[in-house]
Amino acid sequence: MTVPRLVIAAPSSGSGKTTVATGLMAALAGRGLEVSPHKVGPDYIDPGYHALATGRPGRNLDPWLTSEGLVASLFLHGAAGADVAVVEGVMGMYDGATGLNSPGLGAPGSLGGGDYASTAHVATLLDAPVVLVVDASAAAGRSVAALVHGFRSFGTARVGGVILNRLGSDGHERMCRDAVAELGLPVLGALRRHEDAATPSRHLGLVPAAERRADAVDAVARLGALVASSCDLDAVLALARTAPALTATPWDPSDAVAGNAALRERPRIAVAGGPAFTFGYAENEELLDAAGAEVVRFDPLRDESLPVGTRGVVIGGGFPEVYAAELSANGPLRKEIGDFAKASRPVYAECAGLLYLVQELDGAPMCGVLDGVRATMAPRLTLGYRAAVAVADSVVARTGERLRGHEFHRTVTEPSHGVGRPWQAAWQWSTSGPEGFVKGGCVASYLHLHWAGSPWLASRLVGACGGERV
Repeated sequence: MTVPRLVIAAPSSGSGKTTVATGLMAALAGRGLEVSPHKVGPDYIDPGYHALATGRPGRNLDPWLTSEGLVASLFLHGAAGADVAVVEGVMGMYDGATGLNSPGLGAPGSLGGGDYASTAHVATLLDAPVVLVVDASAAAGRSVAALVHGFRSFGTARVGGVILNRLGSDGHERMCRDAVAELGLPVLGALRRHEDAATPSRHLGLVPAAERRADAVDAVARLGALVASSCDLDAVLALARTAPALTATPWDPSDAVAGNAALRERPRIAVAGGPAFTFGYAENEELLDAAGAEVVRFDPLRDESLPVGTRGVVIGGGFPEVYAAELSANGPLRKEIGDFAKASRPVYAECAGLLYLVQELDGAPMCGVLDGVRATMAPRLTLGYRAAVAVADSVVARTGERLRGHEFHRTVTEPSHGVGRPWQAAWQWSTSGPEGFVKGGCVASYLHLHWAGSPWLASRLVGACGGERV
């Protein structure tokens, strides 16, 4: 399949990848093109802005969370029907899985060496040209060219053009353009300093688009206008069209859960959404649907009850710590979820979902499924890939099974585990102690999982929800 595509990379974090990638998506969509948005790595926030820019789900491409062999297939699945695809990179262009782990946490198993799971790695797997975004705010022309030359000649990814960012003047732009031109690389765009286009941040990065939708729509529109006025979109498209055909087969969630017999009925699985629960991979819900579930949404900030007929609950990631008071104030839903879980009905919770199920979050009462467990904000961020081993049977895993996931939080839960506790640990990774909780039909932990890498998670959850097979 031939899909025009390019990857937006940068020498380091903070260079302006998200500004350029989101603005480029919006600018191309503004031309009437169908744009497929993608993000390298386990980021949940940037894809929310990509979705606003394109009107399509933002999708992640991550060899660690899924596999090398699935990257092109997942890309083609997400890009079906698109005129062009834009892939935003992660961190510096060659920073891979080994660079995404918090200091002192220990290596999460065999990550693969070098640039594994980096922007360059994904660009190579997609055989896609790279546009290098260079922050030129503190460099003159020839230093910029030297930097570009180094990134173009290092590794196997193909750098096909440069976008200069945070230029200070016409003279600054001219110096940088002339220097890069000596390398034989096209300068596809030149953006001046643009503080008015900045997106607000807090403890885990950008504020998710779903929390500030009206402002986010305006911000994306400003980014689109900025890129449209500062970049040669025709040249960008011409570069994207140099990407050759991919021989991979598009990923299909139905094939991923093949072997499941048809269901006599589709059990209803309620998935938490709304501003407090914005983190999730689109493929997870697609797998639940393919495995036979009827997937419905509910908002714990506003809905006072679960959807009628709910047989299972999924509560993904997000920022419940920001909405603790509002979540706590919704007593009827907290009680219903608590009763649902205490009746050993299936509840799967990741990170924010874990915080919602504890006794208290920063002193605010939550659902109380995990009796006596309290969660509080922590002074440092916990971030990294995790090679996890299940240490208890649950509605999604069997003891001894191995999965690849990631952590991304600035909270802690106490107590965790010990003799006499009414729960079991869910996972173990690296040299850490037991992680997460299994209690009845509930499994809750800080571990985020991309189910395309382990599609049987969806099949098991649907089965635990009582989906009787034909």
